[in-house]
Amino acid sequence: MKVCVLTLGCKMNEVESASLMRGLEERGHETTDELGRADLYLINTCAVTAEAERKSRQAVARVRKFNPSAPVVVLGCAAERDGEHFLGKDGVTLVLGAQNKGMALDLLEEKGLFRAEEREFSELPAPKRTRTRAFLRIQDGCNRFCSYCVIPYLRGRSRSRSAESILREAETCGAKEIVLTGVDVSSYRDGDLDLGGLLLKLSRLPARVRLGSLEEGIVTEPFLERMKEAGNVVPHFHLSLQSGSTDVLKAMNRRYTREEFLACCGKIYEYFPSAAITTDIIVGFPTETEEDFLQSLSIVKEAGFSRVHCFPYSARPGTAAAKRRDLPPCVKKERMGRLIAAAREAERNYLNAFLGREAVALFEADGGYTENYLRVYAAGAREGMLARVKLIRPEKDGAFAEIVEETE
Repeated sequence: MKVCVLTLGCKMNEVESASLMRGLEERGHETTDELGRADLYLINTCAVTAEAERKSRQAVARVRKFNPSAPVVVLGCAAERDGEHFLGKDGVTLVLGAQNKGMALDLLEEKGLFRAEEREFSELPAPKRTRTRAFLRIQDGCNRFCSYCVIPYLRGRSRSRSAESILREAETCGAKEIVLTGVDVSSYRDGDLDLGGLLLKLSRLPARVRLGSLEEGIVTEPFLERMKEAGNVVPHFHLSLQSGSTDVLKAMNRRYTREEFLACCGKIYEYFPSAAITTDIIVGFPTETEEDFLQSLSIVKEAGFSRVHCFPYSARPGTAAAKRRDLPPCVKKERMGRLIAAAREAERNYLNAFLGREAVALFEADGGYTENYLRVYAAGAREGMLARVKLIRPEKDGAFAEIVEETE
């Protein structure tokens, strides 16, 4: 049987889809993530924004065009939030939601399924291997309940994978870079072992380790000391911000101030002077004034971000923020334009600081990434190559580099 796995949304969904694909292949099925004719379709949906949810709903009609008679299984956050929308529509056979995704492998449950909330970390087969990076799920769920976010209601409470299981997969994956992923990686805990302790356990691996999205509270001196002690953790921090205004952060139920966030950035630079700090910023939260937005605009430069993912606020039904009056779309659009311009300038400034310098890059099929997450392109590079390179000039979304030596 040929199974098409269509994925929308976050890196966590991509990793879970890859795990399902591997599980299906172990059962003798052919899998693909390219949309086309198949005998079975799995649609891993997203609900983080209204646009993501709309695309998730449209995905059913998209796969139907290739094989109207094939079974369709819908899972993920959009299915968890509004399973009734999918159930019985356009030939959907099964709706699984965001939790207990391992059940998709058996297809034993019938539509209309009611599931108990997942209390323990749900193991999935290791994702399909690549020649470069392996994404390891170490945590799922979230206890933070930011006022704009629906994910804690869909994925359930925070739960962590055992360190033993993580190490076993990390040791056998064969990748040159391991990316630790989860909904809230910062909350990782296996008994007395926290994220810093896990990094020390992973330090024996012959691979570099990259962290997924982090929360401000994880950035402490003991944590940074453990990162440095591990030796193989790259200096790239995706530190979620969401707003540069303390007032908006409070309305978002984010538990830090602007000043505390900037202090965290300062600590990172003390330990890792060349660190890349990337972030997310929401534009047009219901309580955001022009003055609040100007604080988001200015913090891009103050924090020295190397990259900013900015997106307009989207009300998610069932969240506290959805009860507030939304800002006019024209206001969001205008502010988005200004923030995108500031983000591009910050990205250029960060890149320019490394031109003429050397770095170690891991190459994929199209370009590679340095330890501090600069995109590089080099003549003669091949997929899976780990090489010391010299950054020469800006190129596409990164820099053109010359290969100094292959480090494998």
